[in-house]
Amino acid sequence: MKSNKNVSFLFSTVGVIVMLAIVAAVCLLSNVYKVRMDFTEDRLFTLSQGTKDILANLDTPVELRFYCSQGGSEAAQLFVKNYSRNVDDLLKEYSKAAKGMLQVKRYNPEPDSDAEDMAHADGVEGQTINTGDTIYMGIAISCLDNTVALPFLSPTRERLLEYDISRAIARVASPDKVKVGVVTDLPVFGMEMNPMMMQMQQRGMPAWTFISELKSDFDVVDLGTSLEEIPEDIQTVIVIHPKNLSDSTLFALDQFILRGGRMLAYVDPLFRLDPAGQSQQNPMAQYDTASTMEKLFTAWGITFDTTRVIADKNYPTTLGSQTGQAEFITVLSLTADAFSEENIATSQVDSALMAFAGTFSGTPADGLTKTTLIKSSTNSQLVDKMLSERNQVLNRDFQASNKQHDLAVMLTGKFKTAFPDGKPAKTEAKDEDDDDDKDADEAKTADKPALKEATKEGAVVLVGDVDMLHDNFSVRVTSIFGQRIVQPLNGNLTLAQNITEQLAGNSSLINMRSRATMNRPFTKIQEYRAKAEQQYQSQLMDLENRLNEARTKISELQRAKTDGSQKFILSDEQKAELANFRKSEAETAKKLKEVRKNLRKDITSLENNLTWINTAGMAFVVVLVGIVIAIIKRKRTAAK
Repeated sequence: MKSNKNVSFLFSTVGVIVMLAIVAAVCLLSNVYKVRMDFTEDRLFTLSQGTKDILANLDTPVELRFYCSQGGSEAAQLFVKNYSRNVDDLLKEYSKAAKGMLQVKRYNPEPDSDAEDMAHADGVEGQTINTGDTIYMGIAISCLDNTVALPFLSPTRERLLEYDISRAIARVASPDKVKVGVVTDLPVFGMEMNPMMMQMQQRGMPAWTFISELKSDFDVVDLGTSLEEIPEDIQTVIVIHPKNLSDSTLFALDQFILRGGRMLAYVDPLFRLDPAGQSQQNPMAQYDTASTMEKLFTAWGITFDTTRVIADKNYPTTLGSQTGQAEFITVLSLTADAFSEENIATSQVDSALMAFAGTFSGTPADGLTKTTLIKSSTNSQLVDKMLSERNQVLNRDFQASNKQHDLAVMLTGKFKTAFPDGKPAKTEAKDEDDDDDKDADEAKTADKPALKEATKEGAVVLVGDVDMLHDNFSVRVTSIFGQRIVQPLNGNLTLAQNITEQLAGNSSLINMRSRATMNRPFTKIQEYRAKAEQQYQSQLMDLENRLNEARTKISELQRAKTDGSQKFILSDEQKAELANFRKSEAETAKKLKEVRKNLRKDITSLENNLTWINTAGMAFVVVLVGIVIAIIKRKRTAAK
């Protein structure tokens, strides 16, 4: 019996040593051959399929030069070391996937060295940190005579690193960019400083980040808003805030779509950043900022509500208010549940911020198919846009519609014209300075018959919010070492770029950009919060009702008084009524405070429970399985 125990012990010890040896061998081999295993849900640390497609399509060798400083003070080395290791690992994955078509070279641009001169020639500049050291951390990618530089790889942009590198490779491999036209009267292209602005001590305005990012991949053309025809070499058009577009411009867009063009349009019932709504003399101007293309929408069977915005209890956004932090239900922080999983442009987008957004409804016209890209939850309601910022009132009177509302839709198929009578007659007078140019344009289009029906299938994407494109709602812009660094706050830009690339016929970059903005929100906590709020919403309504009743009673009592000298003196009856109201108000406020306290306590408890389950649950399961296996093994040994 003792001998059997010794044999069993020896076997167990040998088994453990063998397992340790196997693990060490696997680690050694993986380090030598650079084998990585990615067990994350969305394989966030593995090259995306889009990157693999770009590398597989390379037909000309591409060279990637990684400039990374190795010397300097300890602070400089610490700044570079950790992030450069991640960059190195990623570049090795690129080199492996490219199968010889991508050559990766690494340089240490020391002061006054040839490597430093090469970095400067490639557009990679050194950045001075707080210690006074100048460090280099940039990439230059070249193919034949084309070179694209990533001047500085900021750790704050690490989640976009794969996208930035893959986009640069695609740009040098295919230098010809697709033309994308933009129709808008907003200053999305920025404003350069002119002498008048200098005299008024005003600065120029940079382009919206959305436009800057698009220019990296497309030849973006400003078409303005006074169109007679869209050039033939433009196959994709982006319309932003089409407020009061003329029939001539709508006709140009109509004919563009009928010839097979593709359009992305951002409309809005309440664009709060519209310059026309910032009038100090007319406060109501802020509500006169709706944009739509009703004539085209009607022809397509689509209705866009310009009088109401969507309020959604499942997607509130916490913002500062006069009373502190508050959850605004008309400013939506959308999660993955709001996006279509069937469309490539939205399937991996899991966050977006939409402010005072509008909704689409209706049945598409014959020949068209509608796909919902973004939708509200069923715990939502359409509210008058005049009440969009009155959060307390909206929460008090909220009644869920129990239906999902379309916030963005895609129409595909063969469109029919919105102008069955042909090109609309001009109503505006000609400017004498532009007579010759306009006559020439009319001569070019005079002999072109107006299309009544599409010659081939087209595609149109409609989004019910313009604010989401503005930098205030989509990015955080910071300055690091004097360089402008843009960090996405959510998936707004990702969504816009994905749709543009999808419409422009290039979807290779969609997957990697989408996962760069992925997050893992506590959806269960959000659902619990919404349900808990409903529990004390009735108490809020009761308080408001009692407040209104008391005020009405006081007003009636004052009107019933006949002595003018007592007009501003409360009677005993009024004082008693007021005292009762204040007592009732204090009691109700105390109850509400207690309910809110319990709500926060429950939510905190739920968060803690989820954290413990996530962190300790798996360890407990492993230990439990180990104990069970040990018990079974002991019983089998005892049986022998």
